[in-house]
Amino acid sequence: MTNGIPATLRALHDGERSLERDLLAVAERHRTEHEVHHVATDLARWSREHTARLAETGRRHGLDLPGPPDDPAPGALAALREKTAEALGRRSATGLLLLHDLRDLHLAAARNSLHWVMLAQAAQALRDEELLDLVSSCHPQTLRQMRWTNTVIKEQAPQLLTSI
Repeated sequence: MTNGIPATLRALHDGERSLERDLLAVAERHRTEHEVHHVATDLARWSREHTARLAETGRRHGLDLPGPPDDPAPGALAALREKTAEALGRRSATGLLLLHDLRDLHLAAARNSLHWVMLAQAAQALRDEELLDLVSSCHPQTLRQMRWTNTVIKEQAPQLLTSI
């Protein structure tokens, strides 16, 4: 009989990989918003670490989950994204794109948070200390990712939505 832990580990692993990718894309897209760029890049590192730890834990549960994706090599595409971000600057359309991006990041982090909660409940039921330790160290960072997106949305939405 199989339990739902491997399926939840896989879903969370995929969610963390996706969130890392999305945070890095938002950081590049909004490079001229320095706080967004730097914080999103830092928060992506947390998802990268979560991915690695989930891959490690997955092996214990019979899963072969890949580690974090390779770092993309900077090149012509990165230079193009940087120039595009600079050209767009702080126009209202860019602000709406930022709100859209932050909303999507928030929802992705919320989905991951729910998976962490489910894993925590299963770990408690099974008295699996190793799984509990993983959740206890990673879930607070996911909650912090959600708080950051929520805070930036609250700061940006009034001006951006009323100035159109």
